[in-house]
Amino acid sequence: MKRVGVIGLGVMGAPMARNLLKAGYEVSGYNRSPAAVRRLEEDGGVGCASVAELVAGADAVVTVLPDSPDVEEVVLGPDGVLAHAAPGLLLVDCSTIRPETTRLVAARARERGVAPLDAPVSGGEKGAVEATLSIMVGGLPGDVERARRLLEAMGRTIVHVGPDGAGQTVKAANQLLVAGHLALLSEAIVLLGASGVDPTPALRVLNGGLAGSRVIELKGEAMLERQFVPGFRIDLHHKDLGIAVAAAREAGVALPMTGLVAQLMAASRARGDGDKDHAALVELVRALAGGAAAVT
Repeated sequence: MKRVGVIGLGVMGAPMARNLLKAGYEVSGYNRSPAAVRRLEEDGGVGCASVAELVAGADAVVTVLPDSPDVEEVVLGPDGVLAHAAPGLLLVDCSTIRPETTRLVAARARERGVAPLDAPVSGGEKGAVEATLSIMVGGLPGDVERARRLLEAMGRTIVHVGPDGAGQTVKAANQLLVAGHLALLSEAIVLLGASGVDPTPALRVLNGGLAGSRVIELKGEAMLERQFVPGFRIDLHHKDLGIAVAAAREAGVALPMTGLVAQLMAASRARGDGDKDHAALVELVRALAGGAAAVT
């Protein structure tokens, strides 16, 4: 496998494509925004004007798209990937979408002789840039092994978690865990500030004990400094928690904490913070706390 097409050159897709170039792949890219395609060309990739052009001659296609309808349109649409794919193409979807959408895409792909994998990623923009993403992969074992070198060019932890859709279910679990950590970290910062305790050294010592987490490591400083340049937007986390809630309903289980944090994320989005990094959840918690905590 040498020729890889990447569809979706946004915050995550662009650095992932760049790392594929660094690994020696011939990378072509397609994006609705021409500026993103030009940046890929500057990095040494080939820009494409259509999905059909990208798919032609590709050994693998990687999609990194915002939501389920986008994947359905780009992959299943009349001028989508499957309409132009030759048998044997490897289709790796790194988007975060509904498991049922993944299973539909996988079934349609196999009808065309295309090998589908759902391979959502975790690690944010930093992980995408540094090729340290955690990639949870659903699909057939043989297809996973075929894709392993490609995935290792973009991530550090590559785990086959089960059949079609399993990767998306694990990603839903990942997103509810991250959101829960963000919400509790926000409350810890508010409590520290309202109690007159400097949160900077407090978070340092907390992160050295059992309460420590990657969320504190990567988001704590941004919360304290109120710097919310998006690495992962609240709008997208709101969407992902909707997937988690729907997956719980389909599985017939109650996830009360997930429901609560989903409402907090929705409230943060409703107050106008949707285009900010999900660390901005702390601003909602500050506002809800009121009093001295609201200005810490």
